[in-house]
Amino acid sequence: MSDLIDDPREGENAPEFSVTELSGAIKRMIEGEFSHVRIKGEVGRVSFPRSGHVYLDLKDDRSVIAAVMWKGVAARVTTRPEEGMEVVATGRLTTFPGQSKYQLVIDDIKPAGVGALMAMLEKRKAMLQAEGLFAPERKKPLPYLPEIIGVVTSPSGAVIRDILHRLRDRFPRKVLLWPVAVQGEQCAPQVANAIEGFNKLTPGGAMPRPDLIIVARGGGSLEDLWGFNEEVVARAAAASDIPLISAVGHETDTTLIDFVSDKRAPTPTAAAELAVPVRLEMLAWVEEQGARLTRGLEQGLRQRDQRLRDLSRALPRADALLQTPRQRLDTAADALPRALQSGVQSRRVALAEKSGGLSDRTLLRMIEIQRQRLGRSADRLSPEALGRDIRQKKDKLQSTVQRLQFLGERQTSKLRGQLDSLAGLAEAYSYTNTLQRGFALVRGDGGLVKTAEAARAAQVLELEFADGRMTVGQSDTPAPPAAPAKPAEKPAPKAKTPPPEQGSLF
Repeated sequence: MSDLIDDPREGENAPEFSVTELSGAIKRMIEGEFSHVRIKGEVGRVSFPRSGHVYLDLKDDRSVIAAVMWKGVAARVTTRPEEGMEVVATGRLTTFPGQSKYQLVIDDIKPAGVGALMAMLEKRKAMLQAEGLFAPERKKPLPYLPEIIGVVTSPSGAVIRDILHRLRDRFPRKVLLWPVAVQGEQCAPQVANAIEGFNKLTPGGAMPRPDLIIVARGGGSLEDLWGFNEEVVARAAAASDIPLISAVGHETDTTLIDFVSDKRAPTPTAAAELAVPVRLEMLAWVEEQGARLTRGLEQGLRQRDQRLRDLSRALPRADALLQTPRQRLDTAADALPRALQSGVQSRRVALAEKSGGLSDRTLLRMIEIQRQRLGRSADRLSPEALGRDIRQKKDKLQSTVQRLQFLGERQTSKLRGQLDSLAGLAEAYSYTNTLQRGFALVRGDGGLVKTAEAARAAQVLELEFADGRMTVGQSDTPAPPAAPAKPAEKPAPKAKTPPPEQGSLF
């Protein structure tokens, strides 16, 4: 009996799962087992879509895990993942049932040790250098004696006290402090905002715009100073219109802001020394220059006095210089009376010669000549002469009017002939004459039909003959009855234009 019943094969009694049920079970198992993991690996493919999320791959020499950082986490973390960076990512594993794959949802990501930070720093440094932000020609000179100095640093550290103390010793100046965090997640955005904020201040406003900016921080490890290696800080320092001194860390510490700033100071105290000169040294220098100026003036006056005395000894005496001019003046004074008498006598003779030609007879003759000339001019202006001149010009005007009238009639006749010729041509080319010879005009669907294909496609055809119109075909809407075509009328002969009246120009 038992031989007649086959034994069930292995697995036939196992429960059946739907695809969704199996995917959900796998998801719950993976999320339960790996709800919190830390993974060390190299960043592979990275993408930053407009949604704000970050998608990346974590890989080693044999495997790859897909990972995602949601928008809120990506805005919070301090490390921006870059391809080739070695990082330590903290998060949880989950599955994506739509594609049967698993991925790491990252809650935090940091570089894996100092080596990764240095590699990322060198990569950023090479990128900014290729853009020309380190070029010496773009660096601005520092003002010799700034009126207002803006300081970007922590308000509670020893850095601001050292800067204020050094400025007070060297040359007291007004200081504007922009408090920022000098390490941690908020360091980079706050420092960049402080630099941009100082540049946006209006010169001469309620809050004065500084003439110089100092970005300062005390010493620390590479991780402590990392905020000054961020790209946003370096670009803000490079874009500053106000000259900027970087004083971050100790003399051996180097950050990206040191390369883009206009001047690097090894310490915050040294930054204050670069910002202003020593007041006492300036006063001593001014006093020394004043003493040199006084000595130079005194020496110049002594030299000019000695030179004047030397030149005065070489000059001749005043009496010797005036002897010859005095003698010439005496000679001219003796000759002056004789010269005056001779001049008066010569002018008297010339006057007598001129007065001989001015007799009464000569004057009367000149008056008679002018009277005769005036009489001839009066004859030309008599009424008889004016009337004669008017008659001549009237005859000339009448002749001109007759000539213009003749020309106008000839031009009008010529234009009338051209108009009659054009009217005959228009009548000859009229399509109604063509219809008289047995042709027909075909219209269909609102336009002329010129081809057989268009005629076959039209629903209704309208044929126009010389004596009327007819319709072929049926339309959805009844058309109004066509009016019979009127025979072409010959244009009435045009009357000749009467000649212009006598005395008109045309």
